[in-house]
Amino acid sequence: MAPLFYFLYSWLIFVPLMAATTLLFGILCLLLVPFLPADKVARLTAVPWSRLCLFYSGIRVDVFGREQLQPDQSYVIVSNHLSQFDIFVLYGYLGVDFRWVMKHELRKVPIIGICCEKLGHIFINRSDSQAAIASLHQARARLANGASVLFFPEGTRSRDGQLKPFKKGAFKMAQELQLPVLPVTLTGTYEILPPGTLRLRPGQHARLTLHAPLPVHGTGEAELTSLMHQSQATIAAPLSDACPQPSL
Repeated sequence: MAPLFYFLYSWLIFVPLMAATTLLFGILCLLLVPFLPADKVARLTAVPWSRLCLFYSGIRVDVFGREQLQPDQSYVIVSNHLSQFDIFVLYGYLGVDFRWVMKHELRKVPIIGICCEKLGHIFINRSDSQAAIASLHQARARLANGASVLFFPEGTRSRDGQLKPFKKGAFKMAQELQLPVLPVTLTGTYEILPPGTLRLRPGQHARLTLHAPLPVHGTGEAELTSLMHQSQATIAAPLSDACPQPSL
């Protein structure tokens, strides 16, 4: 009975509600962007949009380590990537003004694509290295007044729930800008909506863990590799650890 219930709930309740909510907040975003700063528009539109979509899914999110954040500090944020629901969890509960680095195909997604563009998120064409570098250069100009940039350093969603090798782009940016790296671990989102399926499982439990920021030392390849490996080890730790008590 449970699979049938999940199927009916997904297509008869969750999908229509999510589509209506996306349309409503997408229109509100486009109306507000000409008059308000992007970070404020995101707080008024993207954050409640994400939390409502999680609410419709019956997903509870616990946040750990929020005390690691320093006010007005910009970070290069790196997170593992397990599911499409990562977007809702990060946007809804990270509590940081950030610009996402995302694949350029997402620009074509109705409503979401144009809103992301207007909010200043960064689209990367991975098949064109020169265009990708130019996009990252544009991102640097947006890191002011505590704004951060967020990467999925695996480059794509994990297909099996296991952490994949990291790419260097996020850590090169951290080196060049001398910004601390903020590792973030997501757990539980893989079970909500595994990659490659439409089998939503309502009532799951997701966790968002913010780790201590990692300072950048040096500008060489050895320091970059060390920073990347340290970030990966930090993100990997909670994937097998027992759950801590959530932050208030």
